[in-house]
Amino acid sequence: MKVTIEEKVRMVELMKFHDKIQDLRKEKRLSQEELAEMLQVSRQSVSKWESGQSFPETEKLVILSEIFGVTVDSLLKDNGVETDESNTVSEPYWTTRGSAYEYKSEKIVFGMPLVHVHIGFGLKKAKGIIAIGNIATGFISLGLLSTGFLSFGILGLGLLSFSVFALGLLLAVGSVSLGLISIGAVALGFFTVGAVSVGAYSIGAVASASRVAVGDHAYAPIAVGRTVRGAMQFIDTSAARDFSSINGEEVRQAILAQYPNTWNWIVNIMTWMLG
Repeated sequence: MKVTIEEKVRMVELMKFHDKIQDLRKEKRLSQEELAEMLQVSRQSVSKWESGQSFPETEKLVILSEIFGVTVDSLLKDNGVETDESNTVSEPYWTTRGSAYEYKSEKIVFGMPLVHVHIGFGLKKAKGIIAIGNIATGFISLGLLSTGFLSFGILGLGLLSFSVFALGLLLAVGSVSLGLISIGAVALGFFTVGAVSVGAYSIGAVASASRVAVGDHAYAPIAVGRTVRGAMQFIDTSAARDFSSINGEEVRQAILAQYPNTWNWIVNIMTWMLG
């Protein structure tokens, strides 16, 4: 099949363009998926550009020049790219095109940006030491769904989690929380505090525990409260309903006698409100 001069020129442009676009993307530390989101195209489209299988539309070329801060001509011509300070997104880049809003810092720590912000409609992912996004993963993360050492969000998973629905390996604080130490309206864990509290050691309006429960309604082998059920029962009869009628030292001795390996801080918290 005969190839026209115009098609030959096009092939040369494709060869040079795909090298440039790939190099520029890597300099910006962008994945093909991230660049595709900024351009509102599929990742496969970016992959085809970089492999020379296709060429972007003029509108996308203009956006690419803005993202990379270069002239459109230098992207196309058979020479090096030329920077264009009047046609560049601020460094490090911000993106507000379409429904996405993103920021990624230049500083890299442990192979990740120090700060990555990515929010908007859809599954916008942020990954960094400090990550803020619809889906956020980082040492400190904030998002609708967040995972990290310290996580905040609607649904949070981390060593320390503070979320509406919190899952914390050590500490979870949320409306519904699950963790070694759990605090929430509904709290599940080893040591729990909540309106409805379930754990080994539980404090709450309704407290159910495998060892010790303290609450208005308490259910446990050692149960402390106004309405109680357990092998050992300490019933509050004070008019003020403040547990002042229960001897705190007696409860302490009962806990240590039954569960001698209980940490002191747990014993102190379980008995501090008692008379």
